[in-house]
Amino acid sequence: MDTVLDARDLHAWYGSSHVLHGVDLRIARGQTVGLLGRNGMGKSTLIRTLLGHVRQRDGQIQMFGRDMSRARPHEVSRLGVAYVPEGRGVFPNLSVRENLVMAARRGRDGRNDWPLQRVLQTFPRLQERFDHLGAQLSGGEQQMLSIGRALMTHPALIVLDEATEGLAPQIVAEIWRVIGEIRRDGIATLIVDRDYRRVLAQADQALVLQKGQAVLAGPAGEVAGHAALSAYLGL
Repeated sequence: MDTVLDARDLHAWYGSSHVLHGVDLRIARGQTVGLLGRNGMGKSTLIRTLLGHVRQRDGQIQMFGRDMSRARPHEVSRLGVAYVPEGRGVFPNLSVRENLVMAARRGRDGRNDWPLQRVLQTFPRLQERFDHLGAQLSGGEQQMLSIGRALMTHPALIVLDEATEGLAPQIVAEIWRVIGEIRRDGIATLIVDRDYRRVLAQADQALVLQKGQAVLAGPAGEVAGHAALSAYLGL
């Protein structure tokens, strides 16, 4: 099946606030899609809507050919979708090892491409802090742990929300290196990050939101060269 995610005419509300206005998003197998826009334009709401976290939603969401329009988050996860949230979501009272192994399971079709050994080889810092609690890690180490935990579910689609926010340049470079490795592995990826140049360099397709509406969409190279991009991103 070529299409991992096909979302059409998505609307979302928080109470009486109408946040998303008819957004479409499609992600094909192995494809990387960059989601761009200024703060408050609806990027995180779109992600949360796709994952089933926003209850007040309308529109059609298909994942792997199944209708997931009203699915709950755990049902989305079981299909093979992994989420690295803004804020990392590390369990502070669990060790690095426990944070990783508690998420481990085989992926769709029995895939086992990201076992514990590979995650630790990819993130040597986690090996060094294997017995440390999540609360004892730096922000960059927590982000590595969050990405590693997501990969141990062997996802067919991984969603990265602000993957490098607030991190030191050396750690940022490490995260982007791993994102490149994920892409080469053929895992479909949806990326939100403030460094739009890096996002567009990694992505196959891009979607730009403004006030909850899609204002630019298409191949990443075309979006990068669009005359209105700087205005939409507030540059």
